[in-house]
Amino acid sequence: MLELHEPVIALMRDVGRDIIMPRYRNLSSDQISEKAADDFVTIADKESEIRLAEGLAAILPEAGVIGEEACAADPAILDRAGDGLNWIIDPIDGTGNFASGNPPFGIMVALADAGTTLAGWILDPLTGRLCHAMLGGGSHVDGQQVQARETEGDLPVAAISTIFMDPQERADMMRRSQAIFTLVDIPRCAAEQYPRLVLGQNDVSVFARVLPWDHAAGTLFVNEAGGCCQRLDGTPYKVGDLRRGLMGASSPRLWDKAAATLFD
Repeated sequence: MLELHEPVIALMRDVGRDIIMPRYRNLSSDQISEKAADDFVTIADKESEIRLAEGLAAILPEAGVIGEEACAADPAILDRAGDGLNWIIDPIDGTGNFASGNPPFGIMVALADAGTTLAGWILDPLTGRLCHAMLGGGSHVDGQQVQARETEGDLPVAAISTIFMDPQERADMMRRSQAIFTLVDIPRCAAEQYPRLVLGQNDVSVFARVLPWDHAAGTLFVNEAGGCCQRLDGTPYKVGDLRRGLMGASSPRLWDKAAATLFD
């Protein structure tokens, strides 16, 4: 797995430099469209995914490729996300932010085998920050190994995504959360949310919608750093399992506390 690391990073940095950043705050209206309500795609997403898919296929030809934009064009591709060896690509996570000319946004790449994430990389093209993890190999930020740490306030800090919850779910989640958490806005970008759980900025994050390109790299990054990211029933996250509901926390202790309060 280590032999893949440097080529993957080089590819991601090239895509960020050559494709994404030249389009940042430089998109015309005809280069932005909606795949669904509040779900944007830009020319940079499409071009980035093509370059990433080609480059990753060259690095490891025996692996399939599951990309967000390819799945948008052909949903049947997603059906094999949990089968065999696959690259998982989010060419620009946080596209809504990117299209608006605002941070954060990032590139997310993971390698999974039969639903288990083996490695994951998260690049912030604006700052150059590179988060990565390998199964059994720990988590790193810019080459330095990191351990997840809790925030230091009186109450744990929670960023809870209610975007894909129905009104009743949303109201119930907010009612339960307010008693035990300091609530903060979500960044609308998993490529930023997952690092926040490790770097002492957030303690808990809840996601309703679980698509592999949003979560494969991030869940591994949190877990390998000593945090806890798993399904709401306490089972591990698996690529290809599209059931709703996933929660990450900066420690197993806080995951248990949040699960007991938010989900009984």
